[in-house]
Amino acid sequence: MVLYRDEAIVLRAQKLGEADRIVTLLTRENGKVRAVGKGVRRTSSRFGARLEPFMFVDVQLHVGRSLDVVTQAETVGAYARPICEDYGLYTAGAAMLETAERLVEAEKEPAVQQFWLLAGALRSLAGHAHAPGLVLDSYLLRALAVAGWAPSFTDCSRCGEPGPHRSFAVALGGAVCGRCRPPGSTSPAPETFSLLAALLAGEWDVADASDVRHRKEASGLVAAYSQYHLERTLRSLRMVERDEAAPSRTGGEA
Repeated sequence: MVLYRDEAIVLRAQKLGEADRIVTLLTRENGKVRAVGKGVRRTSSRFGARLEPFMFVDVQLHVGRSLDVVTQAETVGAYARPICEDYGLYTAGAAMLETAERLVEAEKEPAVQQFWLLAGALRSLAGHAHAPGLVLDSYLLRALAVAGWAPSFTDCSRCGEPGPHRSFAVALGGAVCGRCRPPGSTSPAPETFSLLAALLAGEWDVADASDVRHRKEASGLVAAYSQYHLERTLRSLRMVERDEAAPSRTGGEA
């Protein structure tokens, strides 16, 4: 029996048979892993509750023919309960998990940056560190940047002319100057461009102080940019609750 141990975030869980569950994990060292948790749906299971979406766990698995098998699971970050108890947090978190699974397509290929980025975003959500919409949009921008689709919110994304500029073109990668501006480009408010740049850079003092109307405009651009580069619709984004009231600061930053 070949065993290995890794830290993991549970992305998805599916029922299997009467008592088992197939879990999709994003692990620190082994990338995306699909594994079976045997008997975890029974009330007597020692670690069934640890294999729920949003949980950050330390797992031991043994290598199987098609699916690996979880043999142990210890909690590192118990994010499932606080996220699932709040609809706004849940919908934002679900969009993050779906995005991570899309961006890390191949199994057993390390994606360390994506792992730590998702872990930090879920910690921020569970700790109510920032408005959930801000955490989601920051995560989406940074995850896409790690995947090779970093947007520009200052210089022209096509010719590199120093900004700031007034137009945004999803297909060209962000801000565009007057010469490069294609038909159909949007013209966000300057404050929206500043917010987007802050979310990409993790400048939370700027993001937390932003106005609701600029957050909503930024969210629309982030959603369009994400779905364009992922080349498919993120189903979870349609369910995201955009209540941008500033939360109390009780947790860390993403």
